[in-house]
Amino acid sequence: MAKQTWIVSEGSKDRLDKYLSANSELSRSRVQQLAEDGLIFVNDKVAKSALKVIEGDVITCDVPENQTVDVVAENIPLDILYEDSDIIVINKTKGMVVHPAVGNYQGTLVNALLYHCKDLSGINGVIRPGIVHRIDKDTTGCIVACKNDKAHESIAKQIENKTCHRIYKTIVVGNIGHDDGMIDAPIGRDPRDRQRMKVTDVNSREARTHFHVLERFQTATYLECSLETGRTHQIRVHMKYINHPVMGDEKYGKRCPYMDTQGQVLHASELVLVHPTTGEEMTFHAPLPDYFERLLEILRKGRKA
Repeated sequence: MAKQTWIVSEGSKDRLDKYLSANSELSRSRVQQLAEDGLIFVNDKVAKSALKVIEGDVITCDVPENQTVDVVAENIPLDILYEDSDIIVINKTKGMVVHPAVGNYQGTLVNALLYHCKDLSGINGVIRPGIVHRIDKDTTGCIVACKNDKAHESIAKQIENKTCHRIYKTIVVGNIGHDDGMIDAPIGRDPRDRQRMKVTDVNSREARTHFHVLERFQTATYLECSLETGRTHQIRVHMKYINHPVMGDEKYGKRCPYMDTQGQVLHASELVLVHPTTGEEMTFHAPLPDYFERLLEILRKGRKA
């Protein structure tokens, strides 16, 4: 990564993304993505793209080096929950990366979408066409992609305004004693490992996760979680923070001994959004994947808490 620095000029009251797009070679959408990834700092604090910058503010950004990548369409089967001329809602499988990145230029959801769809929104560029939000590689379930810029802007605004609701199912290690709770703890990048996030007051952003206990087992708890914010690895980081890491999450916990598949037991089970053209509120459900159901059966055979 190349570190770049700007000092805000006299009289400026622009949003961060507007200021940087006007004073650098970065596009506004590129600035927004860098901010979402926690790579832009204003006065040494992680900054949102909507932050108003003023004279004297020091902006620094760790800009990843540009790479020339040909993103090709691939005939990869998709579990399509809904599709029209504006949006497509997918039940993503375990192990599928959402968009191409270092080490994963093929086999991603974007590669599959390019084959399936004639058009995708271009706001996020050639690497992330149509992608308005992400879920982790080993997280399964609902994800929406947009076929045009109007739809993309609408869904992105809903996510920003917290009117697009996402509900997850997960199984965590240990027994959570209370039926409902809310974790309110800021999340930032782990300075010792840039691939990990952590709860920290340093260069972090607010993060809130609500959870409800669905079922208890001797060694685990089955939860439903809803996100008030959408930080990278949010549920996984928050569950580790309260000493109940997501089962199978080797990055923040341990591999699950009951599963053949790798990765966290986390499923985006429900997505609620307002259709960008009709204005209709739509709810999409993704059934629990087989690996998740099998784990529940194993845990239910043991003694319940």
